[in-house]
Amino acid sequence: MNLQAVRAIYLFEMSRTRRTLMQSVLSPVISTSLYFVVFGAAIGTRIPEVGGVSYGAFIVPGLLMLMLFTQSVTSASFGIFFPKFSGSIYELLSAPVSYVEIVLGYVGAAATKSLILGIIILITASFFVPLQVDHPVWMAFFLVMTAVTFSLLGFIIGVWADGFEKLQFIPLLVITPLAFLGGTFYSIDMLPPFWQTVTLFNPLLYLISGFRWSFYGVGDVSLAASLGMIALFLTLCLGIIAWIFRTGYRLRS
Repeated sequence: MNLQAVRAIYLFEMSRTRRTLMQSVLSPVISTSLYFVVFGAAIGTRIPEVGGVSYGAFIVPGLLMLMLFTQSVTSASFGIFFPKFSGSIYELLSAPVSYVEIVLGYVGAAATKSLILGIIILITASFFVPLQVDHPVWMAFFLVMTAVTFSLLGFIIGVWADGFEKLQFIPLLVITPLAFLGGTFYSIDMLPPFWQTVTLFNPLLYLISGFRWSFYGVGDVSLAASLGMIALFLTLCLGIIAWIFRTGYRLRS
């Protein structure tokens, strides 16, 4: 394992975050804080408790997961897309650096950025609503695994995209709607039976539910189902990335 190569890629990507601090950190923190103000403070006072939890506190895990989904994907996709766009990816591929080390560097940096943002937003949320964490170890587990898994997904999108428009297509038109429809702002118990069944086919529901369970001990699905979905996501992403490097898909052409 060439740890020096992993460190170089990791530090380069982290330095890019420092150069774009407003876009990388302040923008998602401010936008998520607005959700807390509008839904938690304004609308939340008019909505009864959900599962024994105040509405303002109930939406915190969902909003945190929404941020993790989008920021992990965006950071990782932009990270690998720019070397492709500039042509420097060929220098990286010809260097004595394995595919595993390339993925560790880019995905590790993207996941770190998302985790830092998640911690900042969690601290910010505590100023708006009362928070409790019943299972802190599980909360940390869901945070880390979600950041890593969706950073892997972002890496795949960055390799697949051949233009800046495609980089935003999946985060904006696929992930964000699925997150909104996956219980970010409500429990699926509040839906009619038919729509409850439909929502169970939304994979992001299982991640949001498991993360919310780590806070309040309540969730729309079982913890085992949430863990199974994370394992499935991770396995699929690792399999696709292995295939990309084995075939050179959109990297060598």
